[in-house]
Amino acid sequence: MTDEITLIKEELKASAELKLRLIDTHTALIQKTADIIYQAVTRGSTLFLFGNGGSAADAQHIAAEFINRFRIERRPLPAIALSTDTSVLTSIGNDYSFDDIFSKQITALGKAGDIALGISTSGNSPNILNAFGAARDNGMFTIGLLGKDGGKARSLVDLAIIIDHPDTPRIQEAHITIGHILCSLIDGRIKSRQV
Repeated sequence: MTDEITLIKEELKASAELKLRLIDTHTALIQKTADIIYQAVTRGSTLFLFGNGGSAADAQHIAAEFINRFRIERRPLPAIALSTDTSVLTSIGNDYSFDDIFSKQITALGKAGDIALGISTSGNSPNILNAFGAARDNGMFTIGLLGKDGGKARSLVDLAIIIDHPDTPRIQEAHITIGHILCSLIDGRIKSRQV
């Protein structure tokens, strides 16, 4: 039992220490990202989110906060998680390739002025990279919520938020925290406009 208590304390401390480090390194970047997303969604453009595994869950989570609500009552904001339509995902994966599951959706649904926000702990997933390419071809603004050194995605996006850490769970914890901060900042801007 003592080993488990030690592990719990170590895990909580490691997560907290990473987030505390982000205060000094990522604050301005997060604010800039919120500004870009706010400008897009309040003019009617759509935020497209995508990722694999836990990052897919984060994409869905953030999209839900935009469409439903976060902390304030406000009109729904246009956001789509591209990992949710199983018929589309499986037909593209079967007929073409898993590498195309997001890019074909971006090509079909995205337009200039929209935002493509890809979440990847490695920055190297082919389907994420292909989606950024399709978004660029559609004239969309691209944001990478990335991990480790940012991978190949780092050079493909207009704006990269990189969690430079070797441990995937820590990166994912930072990603969802940043997602919540973005929601909070955008809610705050909408609330100040409503007053």
